[in-house]
Amino acid sequence: MQHKFFSKTIALLSFCLLISFSNQAQNLESQIDDILNATYKPNQPGATALVSKNGEVIYRKGFGSANLELGVAMKPEHVFEIGSITKQFTAIAILMLEEQGKLKVEDDITKYIPDYPTNGKTITIHHLLNHTSGIKSYTGMQSFQANARRDMTPTEIIDFFKNEPMDFDPGEKFLYNNSGYIILGHIIEVITGKSYADFVQKNIFDKVGMKNSYYGSKTKLIKNRATGYQQRENGYQNAEYLSLTLPYAAGSLMSNVDDLLKWQKALNTNQLISQKSYEKAINGSSLNSGEHIGYGYGLGAGKLQGSKSISHGGGIFGYTTQGIYMPEEDVFVSILTNCDCNSPGGVANKIAALAIGKPFLDKADAITLNEAKLKQWVGAYEFPDGAIRHITVENGKIFSQREGSTKLEIYPMSESKFIFEEGDITYNFSMKNGKKQAAFVTDVTAIGNEINKAPPAEQKEITLAPDVLKQYIGKYELQPGFVIMVTVKGNQIFAQATGQPQFEIFAESEDNFFFKVVPAKLVFSKDDNGKVNLATLYQGGQEIPGKKID
Repeated sequence: MQHKFFSKTIALLSFCLLISFSNQAQNLESQIDDILNATYKPNQPGATALVSKNGEVIYRKGFGSANLELGVAMKPEHVFEIGSITKQFTAIAILMLEEQGKLKVEDDITKYIPDYPTNGKTITIHHLLNHTSGIKSYTGMQSFQANARRDMTPTEIIDFFKNEPMDFDPGEKFLYNNSGYIILGHIIEVITGKSYADFVQKNIFDKVGMKNSYYGSKTKLIKNRATGYQQRENGYQNAEYLSLTLPYAAGSLMSNVDDLLKWQKALNTNQLISQKSYEKAINGSSLNSGEHIGYGYGLGAGKLQGSKSISHGGGIFGYTTQGIYMPEEDVFVSILTNCDCNSPGGVANKIAALAIGKPFLDKADAITLNEAKLKQWVGAYEFPDGAIRHITVENGKIFSQREGSTKLEIYPMSESKFIFEEGDITYNFSMKNGKKQAAFVTDVTAIGNEINKAPPAEQKEITLAPDVLKQYIGKYELQPGFVIMVTVKGNQIFAQATGQPQFEIFAESEDNFFFKVVPAKLVFSKDDNGKVNLATLYQGGQEIPGKKID
């Protein structure tokens, strides 16, 4: 009797556990559904999403449309141009060749391209891999923009930028750079005697079993190709043509979520390179000064909700993509989209956070604090990177403003913990030695100490008539694959960059506009006939002109 009771009890417990696990899985599925349904809607360009845990697929769905003209619904099998996710394939190919003894990442690039003008500087393969070479990025050159439809060889692309002044000495700074990966692709060809496309096909795609991955082509028939779109003022249009010879080893590959999971598994199990080599790619790198940067070789290292993350995204005409791997929890998330209008980066982070059991906080759960409780944290805080953030309270609400940027509301989760609207950035306030301290938590934690400084005066905005604003409507191409679309609704004007949300911009004079969400300006110029022909983006110390193309 006792044995039978024991058996029944164990069976009942097992059944209850199964129900519990099933409910958890259903709850996770519905939560991911809610996130994706909110962004990728029916009868609009869509997305495919895959989540795996411990190597097993736990979520795999398509949303929206793969082809608007034919009314084809998106399905997980669809194939996309993956943009800069290509870079990790190029980086791993270089590491494969290093393990074969055919190169070293410390090699000077002139060993493989003897006539490359380094101006007396030592530029290594390492510098190309982690974007510290100082070489001018060809996609940032206005003179290159007219070539988007032109087929070019790797050497023709290199010839286009190689004589440009360097942005800085090798290893001194990190600046994301597509030119470096063009050179890496060419080095692969020089060493192997094969085209980059053939090398990747034979040594990566075939070896890993990635049967739905390709070096991109606009002319080949590719099964399950999702059509790329761009959003415009009056809706969607087919993406502008871009010769896929131009992104080359920096961004020309195509794949789907299933194959990208195979790729991640191959990296995790050292099918292509050793763990020692893989560590070079995923753990960031250092500048000459010793300062650590999060970018390694084709992959970025970071933190998500306190857990280590390895990620990279991509953006190319008509497509935006994101992949993120959480090594401690063995969770992989891949999201591929067929429009440059709804970037999947934030969505992928939210889903990854859910999958590892550390969901972002939600402003809907914010508590109410009286004004006295809010005001206890008012002041200016200086952070190690030199940033100064001001905390202010107005009309019962609390705000954060980084100098040079705009004021954003933060939401109380407790008396000392506050979040921004998206829930992925947190303030933790405290007192130390009689002074206020603010821990600003993103993928890393920065500690800001209270200083005596008044908040900056708010940037003044003026109102312009709708007829004045309408002259700025159009597309401005800052570089191949990166366009700012300007639209007007009534007396409001908006700017939307490729792969980013739409933001309102505000006039400080007739031709000068500023963003409130980021420290950036957009300045319009006119030709001799008084027609707007150029928009220049000023952000992060850079001045990037964009010719009006529509």
